[in-house]
Amino acid sequence: MSESFPEVPGAHPGEPHASSMSGRLNWLRAGVLGANDGIVSTAALVVGVAGATTETAPIFAAGVAGLVGGAISMALGEYVSVSSQSDSQRAMITKERRELAEDPAAELVELAGLYEQRGLSPETARRVAEELTEHDVVAAHLEAELGLTEDEVVSPWAAAGASALAFTVGALLPLLAILLPPADIRVPVTFVAVLIALALTGYLSARLGDSPPLRPVVRVVAGGALALIATFTVGSLLGVSGAV
Repeated sequence: MSESFPEVPGAHPGEPHASSMSGRLNWLRAGVLGANDGIVSTAALVVGVAGATTETAPIFAAGVAGLVGGAISMALGEYVSVSSQSDSQRAMITKERRELAEDPAAELVELAGLYEQRGLSPETARRVAEELTEHDVVAAHLEAELGLTEDEVVSPWAAAGASALAFTVGALLPLLAILLPPADIRVPVTFVAVLIALALTGYLSARLGDSPPLRPVVRVVAGGALALIATFTVGSLLGVSGAV
């Protein structure tokens, strides 16, 4: 998902200088984690069951249960996490507004002092503080004191929905990969499909985050492969032993 950033004089092409960059990274994190969890957890579940039995019905039931339960779990986890973050941000914003209303002169001195600590001369710091105060006093103090903007307060419901959707999309791939092929090749097909999907999500996350793709791809592929091997081994041992 691309973001459009306001033009900044002298900015390098493609380099964001807007505070919404943190919001972009939050959505990226939630989406990538949701998709990866959906792929790995569902694949590990159905491959483990497939290691114990060749019957389609138990594999289907386990896969659907894992998809539904995982999507709900991801949504709840993201909702709780983002709710705590947004509550804290809103409390800080409310506190800053109250301080500005009660003693604007002291807040102006504080703002100037912050810019002076960053290396500006006292005269320049005072002038910058005054000009920013005239433009948007609340935004000036939030950015300088707390490093945030009001636009960065994320909706917990939106984050929960995005995580659940990402998990569901990711979980559908291994579920279809294990169910559609013939029984004798369903596990190898699922292994290949899952590892390719994980490589793509790792590459996509790296590209959207403007980082080199090799390490993220290796991390997610290696982790996914270990999960699949472990669960398939356990399922096969249980199947051979007659425990299931």
